[in-house]
Amino acid sequence: MIDRYFLSHPRSVGESYGEHAATAARFGFTMILGGAACVIHAVLPNLFTRTASDTVKRLYGQMKARQPAFSQERPAFQQPEWQIEYEI
Repeated sequence: MIDRYFLSHPRSVGESYGEHAATAARFGFTMILGGAACVIHAVLPNLFTRTASDTVKRLYGQMKARQPAFSQERPAFQQPEWQIEYEI
């Protein structure tokens, strides 16, 4: 059970539990700061005009660089095949 909840995923991406926790926490705090800038931008549009989009782009680039197989997967924000509606 400990392996399944705490170790399986970090191992699958080639990290120890501590390495994965540190990286995930850094990404999370960065997203929180980017989100806060976005909320402030919603009220005062002249502030933080590019902060949220720049944060997302930077984190996406870091994620791609950390996982070589990541770039071979389907692109981010693309609908899974089962969600695509086809015309008949």
